[in-house]
Amino acid sequence: MNQTQSEERPILYSFRRCPYAIRARLALHYAEQPVEHREVVLKDIPQQMIDISPKATVPVMLLSDGMVIDESLDIALWALEQEDPQKLLGSLSQLSDMLSLINDNDHDFKGWLDQYKYADRHPEHTAEYYREQGEAFLQILETRLSQHPYLFGVEIRLADIAIMPFVRQFAHVDKHWFESANYPNLQRWLEGWLSSDGFEQVMVKYPQWAG
Repeated sequence: MNQTQSEERPILYSFRRCPYAIRARLALHYAEQPVEHREVVLKDIPQQMIDISPKATVPVMLLSDGMVIDESLDIALWALEQEDPQKLLGSLSQLSDMLSLINDNDHDFKGWLDQYKYADRHPEHTAEYYREQGEAFLQILETRLSQHPYLFGVEIRLADIAIMPFVRQFAHVDKHWFESANYPNLQRWLEGWLSSDGFEQVMVKYPQWAG
């Protein structure tokens, strides 16, 4: 991705550590889609971003024709529908199964992840309780990854780039616990991602966009 301004390039409002934004950036990377990257600080959202997406959450992408895409999965799908040189979308039946797994990530696992990460804000249960609930999804991923290197086979697919940022965040809540937990295949998969050139490129630090 390139930070150089261009009227023809989509504008991407992003925040480096946000898992949704990482998902979008990975898809854009694999789609080889150049964008104008605007790094924002969540406590200081620029008015230009709010004007095009009043919900004021990242990522937000503004296309050259004025269309706004403000859901990370929609950005990923848009990017890969433009160009998909590594066939991340897979077959139609595979895509349907991937979207189902991503839905489980976004609507079940993410909730437990947030409560685990911010357990002090959810005193109804302990952090360990929230972690155990989230582990149900980790076990699903572990089972898949015991069969092949990636979630849907021997090649990277949309599900991998869509789910990995959230597993990364879960693992970083208590890295010692995660590294010693009985998820050898999940650990291998995550470490492979974290040491990959693609991940390194999408995690480049940009200064806050000043408008």
